[in-house]
Amino acid sequence: MDIDGGSLTLTGGGDVILADCAEDFQLASDLPEAAPGSVMVLDATGAIRPCREPYDKCAVGVVSGAGPYRPAIVFDRVETSRGRLPISLVGKVCCMIDASFGAIEVGDLLTTSSTVGHAMKAADPTKAFGAVIGKALGGLSEGTGLIPILVALQ
Repeated sequence: MDIDGGSLTLTGGGDVILADCAEDFQLASDLPEAAPGSVMVLDATGAIRPCREPYDKCAVGVVSGAGPYRPAIVFDRVETSRGRLPISLVGKVCCMIDASFGAIEVGDLLTTSSTVGHAMKAADPTKAFGAVIGKALGGLSEGTGLIPILVALQ
């Protein structure tokens, strides 16, 4: 995919779906990168890093661009975007999931997990308030994997 002078050119095989609305956020300075599909949280400086705690109320979204989904629009994009990542704020995106804490079914609410950069089922409604990142659009019965979700921060 190349963007030149406002024109978008998609190259390479496979289908690409423009599916979410993202915004660039600054990655924490001690991190070289974060994989698309990673669940991200804000740290004390306002930078983002992969989640590592369940039900983290600092959840900010998912790194856009995993699987077939690409951001349809990215806000706050600057020419020097070094160290910045597009975080999906709303729409469909593929997300890294850990079903070790409970099988994921279509429609389940998702939150941060203790598995770095992964979401899990938000099974405890009292902890989920303010820590939900979205709703599962696919399922995962066990282990870890990448599934489509509808990002909807709550």
